[in-house]
Order: sequence, then C-alpha cells, then structure tokens
Amino acid sequence: MQSFLLSLFGKLVCLTAAISLAVPSSAFAAGREKASLPIVRDAEIESLVREYAQPILNAAGLSRSGIETVLVNSGDFNAFVLGRRIFVNTGAITATETPNQLIGILAHEIGHLAGGHQQRLREKLEGAQAIAIVAALLGAGVAAAGAASGVDGAPGVGAGIFSGGANMAQRSILAYQRGEEATADRAAISYLNKTGQSARGLIETFQILDRSNLFSGSQGRTYLSSHPMPRDRIAAIEEAARKSPSFGRADPPALVERHDMARAKIAAYNGGMGAVRRMFAKDPRGLPAAYGDAIATFLAGSTASALQKIDRLIAARPNNPWFHEMRGEILMAAGRGGEAARAYSQAMRLDRSNSGILKAEVGQALVSSGNPADLDKAVELIQAGLKDDPMNALAYRFLAMAYGRMGDVGRAELATAEGYWHGGAFRDAKIFAARAQQKLKPGTPAWRKAQDILSTKTR
Repeated sequence: MQSFLLSLFGKLVCLTAAISLAVPSSAFAAGREKASLPIVRDAEIESLVREYAQPILNAAGLSRSGIETVLVNSGDFNAFVLGRRIFVNTGAITATETPNQLIGILAHEIGHLAGGHQQRLREKLEGAQAIAIVAALLGAGVAAAGAASGVDGAPGVGAGIFSGGANMAQRSILAYQRGEEATADRAAISYLNKTGQSARGLIETFQILDRSNLFSGSQGRTYLSSHPMPRDRIAAIEEAARKSPSFGRADPPALVERHDMARAKIAAYNGGMGAVRRMFAKDPRGLPAAYGDAIATFLAGSTASALQKIDRLIAARPNNPWFHEMRGEILMAAGRGGEAARAYSQAMRLDRSNSGILKAEVGQALVSSGNPADLDKAVELIQAGLKDDPMNALAYRFLAMAYGRMGDVGRAELATAEGYWHGGAFRDAKIFAARAQQKLKPGTPAWRKAQDILSTKTR
C-alpha cells in the first residue's frame, strides 16, 4: 500500500512540478530530448523571447541567476518553470497577438521563480504524501481489525478512511497551487509596473483562456483545479492593473512586427501555407505574411521560388538578420554550402543578440561546402557557437564531420560523444568517449573531456 501511494504521489510530482499558466494544440522543426520533451532551437525566436524576459528578470532581482528560456514544440497555449528554466510552448507564441500578451505570461512564470514556488511545492507534496500514507495505514489497520473481529462493515470503513486521506491530500495540494498561481499573478503585475509595461496583456491571456472553455463543467468545483478560474483571476488583478500609469501603453510597432514574424515562422513550420494564410487573413500583404509564405514555399520544396521571395524581403529589410539566416537555410538545404555560409555570415554580422546558433551555422555551411581550405575556419566558428550554446546537438555533428575530414578521428569521436551527451544519450556518449580516448594523447584537454564523460555517473 505504501509503495502504491509513493507511486501515486510520484506521478503527482511529475504533473505539478511544472507550475504552469495552462491551456491547449501543432509542431515545429525541433530536436527531441531523451525524456521526449520536444525542444525547438531557433535563433530568431529565442532572441525575441529572451528580450521579452530580460527586463522582467531584472525587476524580479533574477538578472544574474542564469535563468534560461526554452522553446517547446507544442501547440498548447502554455508556459511553465522547472529548475532555472522557463519553458514556453510555441503555441503560446502563436496564440498571443501582441508582445504584451506573451510578456504577461513570462512575468507570471518569473513570479513563480522569484517566489521559490517550486521548492515550496516539493515540501507541500512531501507533507501531503505523509498525510495520505498515515490515512492509508490507519485505514488498513481498521480493515484488518474488522476482518479479525468479524465486525460487519469495518473493512468498508477502512476503505473510506484510505479514500478520504488521499482526497484530503489532493485537495490540499490543489488549494495550495491555486494560492501560488494568484501570488504569481500579483507578482507579474508588480514586475510589469516596475518596467513601465502594461498589464493589459496578462488580462487578455486570461480572457483567451476563458473563451477556450477548457474549464467548462468545473464551475462549483474549483477546488479540483490547480489554477483559479480565468474570470476569478481577472477579477483579482484587473483593478490593480488598471490603476497602473502604464496600462494604456501600446507595444512599439517594430516589436509587434517582430512578434508577428515569429508567429509566421511557427505557423509555416507547423501547418504550411494554409496556417500562414489563416493567421494573417486580415493582413495578407504584410511583411509577416510574406515571411511565412517564403518559409512555407521553401518547406514545400520550391527552392527557386523561396529564394525569390526571401530576396524580396531582404530588399525591403536589408538589416534584418533573420531574413539572411533563412536565405542561408534555403541554400543549405539545396546543397549550396558556400553561398549558405555567406548568407549566414551576413546574418551573424547583423545579429545584435550574439546568437551561438548563428555562429555555428556559418561553420556548418563551410563544412558542407566541401572546400578543405575552409575546415579550420569552420571548426573555429562551430566551437565559438558551442561555447555560447553548448546544447546545440546539430553543431556537434558538423564539428565531428569537420574533424573527420581533417583526419583527426579522435576529436571527431569526442565531438560525437559530446553531442550524444548534451542530447541525453549518455550510454552512446560513453561509448564514443571511450573510442576517442584510445586515439587522443593522454592528459590533453581533449582526452580529459572524454574522461569527464566516462567518469560522470548517470541514471
């Protein structure tokens, strides 16, 4: 019985440790981690979300805490925090029509981080688990005593105590979570006020949740939900939000355009041309719609047409790094590595976020070009990208390819091992690290990296 309860509450930990804003649905080009959490890597969207989050992190006193934002390949309108990471579903980006709406979501999640809600939730779960176990043991004792004495109905009483104890623990956890959600909402209002941003977007996201009818049928049973009802959340914060001098402040047009560009990219990768047209039905000739159309054309396999479309966008916005990056991606897919490297290089020069992904992309294109004279530069750029972004699994693959073409098999196998390691495939990582060590000089930095992989214990 104890093991059953521990298993039950273990599942509850998995569900509730991801404290979220909550709602639903699509899929983007993504890498898949060992735990099946589909992570999207995109320099443009990552840069935008970090830019949204940074002022809020500063206001919350978390600017030096190493908080990361991670994009999740899911159409659900959701965001959550785990450890020192804020996970944002691509569906939350496409569902938010203004930057301010997504900023409101991020402010709420940062409220959870600043409030230490994850740690307190773990402590609450431990307490709830103890309540359920004590109730279960008591129920088992009553049932056993009743069976031994032959008293009719005693086993049923024991089952009732068991059930009541588990339900009480569950209600305790859910009520606690609703309280923390309300606390995070209030913290979000505070951070938005400190940064001179409107809280209107946060209220609008709750209105989106309310319209979704996800909570239909639960009226009168809010204690069974880990989140307060959207209307209750609006009522709780709307007065404070409207009193803010920044409530009526609108997003800058340039930022709205960038937000729509990100939405267009996700729509194109998720649903192709049809999704882009539905998203921008009110402005089919705008730049975001044209961007989504160019990407969808590329994904449909029309390289020449996609290049023409992206070149028109570059002519309209020559200093936009992401148009140049997309041009590089189109050329890379067409096997034109040298031209792709030039496009990626231009994107890297224009990028103000100093993205490690872009640096690695230049190196990857140089490897693909097949020119042996470019390999040293390719290795240098990929390593620079990995220094800024060590989780870029694709970059390790190209680094291994570059070393292989240079005849450095030991470093090629080490790069493969590191790629597996950062992808969560620890067993494969150790196999390649062992192979690398056999070819590397003992005591060198590369040999020690391989040793680190071999000696680190994993579960």
